[in-house]
Amino acid sequence: MAGLYIITGAMAAGKSTVARALVERYDRAAHVGGDAFLHMIARGRAVMGPVLDAEAVSQLRLRQDIAMDTVRRFVGAGFTTVYQDILIGEDLIRITHELSDLQPRVVVLNPTVEVLSRRDQQRSKTGYNEGFPASVLSKALQQLTPRDGLWLDTSQMTVEDTVDAIISAYGTG
Repeated sequence: MAGLYIITGAMAAGKSTVARALVERYDRAAHVGGDAFLHMIARGRAVMGPVLDAEAVSQLRLRQDIAMDTVRRFVGAGFTTVYQDILIGEDLIRITHELSDLQPRVVVLNPTVEVLSRRDQQRSKTGYNEGFPASVLSKALQQLTPRDGLWLDTSQMTVEDTVDAIISAYGTG
């Protein structure tokens, strides 16, 4: 059976970059990014922010459910699959439970708030602002997310260092 990695962390933690680099280590691999399903909503997309209304929660669950279906299809077809999204607290618990038969390898990218803020400012798609600082997601990750899987403070790590640490912790099988 092909392996499954779940990579999570706050916005600007490096999830997409690390996921893309990790799939490059395999001959047969797929990258499932949760944001892709969010962007498929052409009209009526709810605002995702520090506080989610009922519609935003509903759309978040929909996006996660579609991602899990996609993950199952890729793993079932023999692809090592890297699913990457902001999965904090109950979201990560739910997804790892629902995908437990695939024995997911959970990776939590956990750089400092200062690093998150700096990285966000350097991106074209900034997500943090005065009303939604990086500390909000960082604190939620710290306080609500179980310490399962591999937690990495990637503040001083390169992408390659991070992927090496993941491979070292979980192997390539």
